[in-house]
Amino acid sequence: MKNIQVNANQIALVLKNKAFKRLLGEGSYWLWGNEEVFIYEKGNAFAAPIELNMLLQHAEIIEALDVVEVKDNEMMVQFEDNRFKTVFGPGKYAFWRSIKNYTYTAIDLNKIEITEDFSPQLITTKLLPYVRSYTVEAYEKGVLIVDGKFVRVLDGGTYYWWKNTISIQVAKADMRQLQLEISGQEILTKDKANLRLNAFVQYRITDIVKAMYENKDYEKQVYVLLQLVLREYIGGLTLDELLDKKDSIVDFVLKNTADKLVGLGIEIKGCGIRDIILPGDMKEIMNQVLMAEKKAQANIIMRREETASMRSLLNTAKLMEENETLWKLKEMEYVEKIADKINTISVSGNGQILDQLKQIFVKN
Repeated sequence: MKNIQVNANQIALVLKNKAFKRLLGEGSYWLWGNEEVFIYEKGNAFAAPIELNMLLQHAEIIEALDVVEVKDNEMMVQFEDNRFKTVFGPGKYAFWRSIKNYTYTAIDLNKIEITEDFSPQLITTKLLPYVRSYTVEAYEKGVLIVDGKFVRVLDGGTYYWWKNTISIQVAKADMRQLQLEISGQEILTKDKANLRLNAFVQYRITDIVKAMYENKDYEKQVYVLLQLVLREYIGGLTLDELLDKKDSIVDFVLKNTADKLVGLGIEIKGCGIRDIILPGDMKEIMNQVLMAEKKAQANIIMRREETASMRSLLNTAKLMEENETLWKLKEMEYVEKIADKINTISVSGNGQILDQLKQIFVKN
């Protein structure tokens, strides 16, 4: 015989010839030599020394154990006194009952939504390896697609779903006003002038389902649509008309794209042309035309000024002809101008010089 001691919060399983004999609680016991004893802590998992189902044939064992069976499409969360303990995958598990309260929550992995009453802290810490998360920024919206099917629109926030074999996709889009550059477009005008165009368009998404789910690569579609509208507008104008009507392109683009962009879930806000780039030879020709125009304008202005000057001289001459005093004043004005340029005057001659000066300046 042999003596065993079972302490408080322990339980002993006695087998005889690999068959259940009895359970022992706290105390001291004498056992025969052909009896095996296995001592366990209450509240811990039970690692059965023989087939568990054989032991569960006995009411005494059923009464002492909590048996948890997890299906293939499930996982089980164990709580100890309402605190998270552990997670089990598919299988059969047994725990010795104790003074602690153990509860279990089964999770069906055939779904993705977390419908169980778990706190966000528990999901983001203990259960994080078993969930997948997606974050949608405050300025974004998302489209939830499950197994290729649209489910719902996601506003800004962080979302958690159970991790399983179900396919989940979240297509996100920026809901702020966006700008698309249309650069380096080579286009022929109506008069066959080849030019390059740099333009831009401002838009925003109004229907994320149409933009992200019902259409593929909505931004490329916006680009191509604007490209075609620009070609239509420029192809219908000569180069001179285009340069004169450059600002009217906004109205044309808005009018011809608004309805088409509705199908993409997009609203156009504005557009414009940054640059119109002419080829090198075309630039030279345009510069020559501009220079010729400016020269012609300069010649017209010069002729106009010369005509005005001659008319002024003619009027002055008529006045001087009619008024001798005015003639003398004009004569003195010119003498004064000549005198301003003379520093010294040297006079030489015979004694008759005063008589000669008198004859010049004094009227008879």
